[in-house]
Amino acid sequence: MLMHQAQRRAAVYARYSTDLQSDTSIEDQLRVCRRMIDSHGWTLTETYSDAALSGASLLRPDYQRLMADARIGRFDVVVAEGLDRFSRDQEHIAAFFKQMSYRGIPVITVAEGEISELHIGLKGTMSALYLKDLAQRTHRGLEGRVEAGTSAGGICYGYRVKREIRADGSVSTGDREIIPEEAETVMRIFRDYDAGLSARAIAAALNEEGIPSPREGSGDGCWGASTISGNWKRGTGILNNELYVGMLVWNRQRFVKDPQTFKRQARPNPPEAWKYHEVPDQRIIDDALWDRVKARQGAIREAMNPAGVRSGRPRLEKARRPVYLLAGLMKCACCGSSYTLINKNRYGCVAPRNKGESICTNRATILREEVEARVLDGLREALLHPDLITTFVEEYRRAFNAAAADAGAGREKASRDLAKAEKKIAGILTAIEDGMYHPSMKETMAALEKDKAELTAFLADRPEPPALRLHPRLSDLYREKIASLAEALNQPDMKPQATELLRGLISEVRMVPDRAAPGFHHVELVGDLAGILALGEPDMTKPPLVRGLKSETVVAGAGFEPAAFRL
Repeated sequence: MLMHQAQRRAAVYARYSTDLQSDTSIEDQLRVCRRMIDSHGWTLTETYSDAALSGASLLRPDYQRLMADARIGRFDVVVAEGLDRFSRDQEHIAAFFKQMSYRGIPVITVAEGEISELHIGLKGTMSALYLKDLAQRTHRGLEGRVEAGTSAGGICYGYRVKREIRADGSVSTGDREIIPEEAETVMRIFRDYDAGLSARAIAAALNEEGIPSPREGSGDGCWGASTISGNWKRGTGILNNELYVGMLVWNRQRFVKDPQTFKRQARPNPPEAWKYHEVPDQRIIDDALWDRVKARQGAIREAMNPAGVRSGRPRLEKARRPVYLLAGLMKCACCGSSYTLINKNRYGCVAPRNKGESICTNRATILREEVEARVLDGLREALLHPDLITTFVEEYRRAFNAAAADAGAGREKASRDLAKAEKKIAGILTAIEDGMYHPSMKETMAALEKDKAELTAFLADRPEPPALRLHPRLSDLYREKIASLAEALNQPDMKPQATELLRGLISEVRMVPDRAAPGFHHVELVGDLAGILALGEPDMTKPPLVRGLKSETVVAGAGFEPAAFRL
């Protein structure tokens, strides 16, 4: 019937799927469609083409333009090389055919002729099966790349694509190499986070210095906290990328398409489906630094109480780094409530202000600078006690001797093994001189010579550890460092880490109100640091909690409470 409708206006649609195909594919499709139009005597009014766009999506510019022009009647028939050029999705093909049929526009393809409902059912099913099979084959190919230690797609920050010409003339794919400048930035991020800086602070510093971000050229091109911290469960973010420690992890997640928005959504795969492959040549971060960063991330998550393990909701404020040295540690000795800033500069107990004096009558306040200075000054004086200096020197000696013993043990074994190898070599040489040569001796001699060379190199790389010689000014150096404790804690490059370490040794700062005391308060430290300071107390026979306090407290089955020390 269509052969006789010579005045019909025809439109042609062409498409190919990937960048691996050539632009000539479009020209080939248009050529065969023009030939069909000419054979029917129709008039070609418009051509529509989408290059390197998947048929599984409707978000194609010229496809949308084709649908818009069909609604305003710009053509009478639409032609394509095959039905799958319009779409490979069953739902989309059916919707396209329904729209064209509603407007009386026949769909003609070179491969199938005029399209009917039968074609829609059969070809739609075949296209859907093709997409599923293609996804499986692609997944299989990517898994093979991972097993070979190459990239399965996408290059993360710190690496770039490495192209090489193989012996057969083909170009390598999936190979990566480290970018030294970006690797330095990655190491800096890990070191700064390990030193106590937050992801926000690190991102701000990188932006201020103008260091290009992983998203340079897309989006706002700036570093953000999420770029650094990411999602630890999905392995996203600089701090969670295991490739930086030489471990390639693949198949953490899959993607499904939202049928309404046609956008891909990530869905996590179970851990047993993840694929691991060691790539030591891709390592940027050492294991020790990686482990410390993971431990700090875990501690922050624990403080936030994710998933409501102990309470009903996460405590996001717990993840914030304290602004001041003793913030969150100070407790009222009268009622146990927190000491917080009641104005810009002074700490006070929150109970009488929030709950009334029936709960606590302690309305004494103290300047923030004063309580911090008293703690630091008290630490400095206590740490300069002669007994602590002696302990410091003895610990240095013990650590040195332990390290020397480990090194000596390794050298001693290597020396014994070397002597055995040399003895066996000498025995074989003697046998040969006596005319007792056997062909198997050659192989044995080669193995012994190899062992000898390796043991000799091992001993050369690990010389005999020197005898311990303490620097004559070691005690003076200790005193100088302790004397400048406050200055050291306030150095910008040291303050975050030093503050975090110091807070980790203090479980509580008890504020004991006393109008006769400086600042109307006595200050007591509770925790591991108090036990360290108590080493300098004159009476070393009493439990740490008793020294410097008025009474002792015993917890049934747990021994003494954490040591306390009054400053």
